[in-house]
Amino acid sequence: MHLVARRGAAPKEPAAHPRFQALDLLATLVAVVDHQGRVLFANAVLEDALGLSRRSITGAQLQDCFTEPVLLDNALKGARDNEFAALRYDAHLRRLNHDALSVHVVVAQTEGTGEVVVEMLPLEQQTRQEREARLLDQAQANKELIRNLAHEIKNPLGGIRGAAQLLQMELQAKELIEYTQVIVHEADRLQSLVDRLLAPHRRPHVVGDVNIHEVCERVRALILAEFPRGLRVVRDYDTSIPEFRGDREQLIQAVLNIAHNAAQALAERIEAGDARITFRTRVGRQLTFGKQRYRLALELHVIDNGPGVPDSIKDRIFFPLVSGREGGSGLGLTLAQTFVQQHHGLIECESAPGETDFKILIPLP
Repeated sequence: MHLVARRGAAPKEPAAHPRFQALDLLATLVAVVDHQGRVLFANAVLEDALGLSRRSITGAQLQDCFTEPVLLDNALKGARDNEFAALRYDAHLRRLNHDALSVHVVVAQTEGTGEVVVEMLPLEQQTRQEREARLLDQAQANKELIRNLAHEIKNPLGGIRGAAQLLQMELQAKELIEYTQVIVHEADRLQSLVDRLLAPHRRPHVVGDVNIHEVCERVRALILAEFPRGLRVVRDYDTSIPEFRGDREQLIQAVLNIAHNAAQALAERIEAGDARITFRTRVGRQLTFGKQRYRLALELHVIDNGPGVPDSIKDRIFFPLVSGREGGSGLGLTLAQTFVQQHHGLIECESAPGETDFKILIPLP
């Protein structure tokens, strides 16, 4: 890829105006250009994507970075003629020694005379952000639904149980008493389910210093105690991860729910003796999730070598009462997502036959 300085010579030094420097903090690819497309500033992410230095980009024509330069030419002409405040279109960005990158382009005018901001959001990243936004909206809707439904169930359930007990006291026939005992037993089971639904909203958020590896070790011990044979739990820790403020018990429960689901999905591999769950911790830098950008974030992966999440429920695994296992309550992942979101974090899932990766993201100080 060759960048040329059409309609003007490139400056010797890429002297960026101080007001552009904040664009280096963005996760998206951004260039500030004049109305002819000459680059006045390119942020660090755009440098990395193009495989070129800021010096070589500044002063060159941004159109030359696209497989179809005419699209940006037309957009800049519209900006010059004040035909729009912002224009969006999809394009392909050329990259040095790499395949073209599909991007969603946003062209917008700035307050500066003759300056246009061109933001390029990789379509994969845009899809990810849309998926995160859906997860957050779904989680909030689930939370309200669960809370309201649980309260609606709780009161009549108590009445049913009480009436069955009173009826049992009046009955003489043993076979009839068995029926009332079934009613009481099933009412207790439903009460237990309702209590689990309400648990995240009842329990206070107890904040303290959390070491994520202590959380992982606790979960590892619990999983191996329940599945002592045929399952290996592998540690892959980044020990440099700092402590952060959070609710240790909630995080233990969140990780345990994910790991327990993984272990149950590994039933056949446990029988074969080659089941594996991996706890992997890493520090992510300049990550955007939950509609916010964080300088540092914890990435905790819980990875198993099981059959994968069924396609029929892949998009709904964090919904309440959705389970891929016979007899499952479908609450484990819903509660895990709730607990992690109470730490301003998010759980994502990537799954294929042979590997399922649940990734917990939590901001770090």
